Amino acid sequence: MAGASLEPKQILAYSADKGTAKAENRFDRPAVLGFLGGAFISVGYLAYIRIVAAMPHELAGLGKLLGAAVFPVGLVCILLGGGELITGNMMALPVAWLQKRIKLRQWARNWLIVTATNVLGAFFVAWFFGHYVGLTEGAALAETVAVAHGKTDVSFGQAVVSGIGCNWLVCMGLWLCYGADTFSGKILGCWFPVMVFVAIGFQHVVANMFVIPAAIWGGGDITWAQFAENMVSVYLGNVLGGAVMVGALYHLAYRD
Repeated sequence: MAGASLEPKQILAYSADKGTAKAENRFDRPAVLGFLGGAFISVGYLAYIRIVAAMPHELAGLGKLLGAAVFPVGLVCILLGGGELITGNMMALPVAWLQKRIKLRQWARNWLIVTATNVLGAFFVAWFFGHYVGLTEGAALAETVAVAHGKTDVSFGQAVVSGIGCNWLVCMGLWLCYGADTFSGKILGCWFPVMVFVAIGFQHVVANMFVIPAAIWGGGDITWAQFAENMVSVYLGNVLGGAVMVGALYHLAYRD
């Protein structure tokens, strides 16, 4: 029998519980789940690229909408199937810390492990599925490179702000998922905010861990230095979007 959905103040408490559990996990669990999280997000972005690349030019807008509509499958797999995603942890761990449930070293340890293993998962999908199998190359290569250029061909400040918008929506999807009491409710809660961030074109650091290397390995003219700069700027923006725009503001609103 399903329980009742949570009110915002209860979601805050639940988020603190989740953040505490994540911080207290032994090393191997966030490492394995972080790899899966990076891979699942990358598979969602791979689906986006395949759909957009297959659409005729005159239906490009519809293709992007359909691509955005399938991307959230990655987050659904993470939240319901099991996975660690650094962008979601950018909300949950700060909430736990603000409520004095964890220490800074626990927070930093989790972020370090999950970030590193998200990279491994994203690279795995980009290399084996994207490059070796060729799913981001061939007829899809032009779209892969175009998407990657859309990430790297902006200023540092623009990438930061785009990252804020992205993780504001991603963490709102997480927030709504936490508040739902059924699988269907959790899926709907996270699906639409994530779909909207993709449709807008905001930057997600883990998605970029997939698409920019895929473009590089496919022979695009983007460099690893550009990739590194993008990682720094988007990571910073994602931190601000998750930790401040969701975690800290809801903590201020609903703290005891």
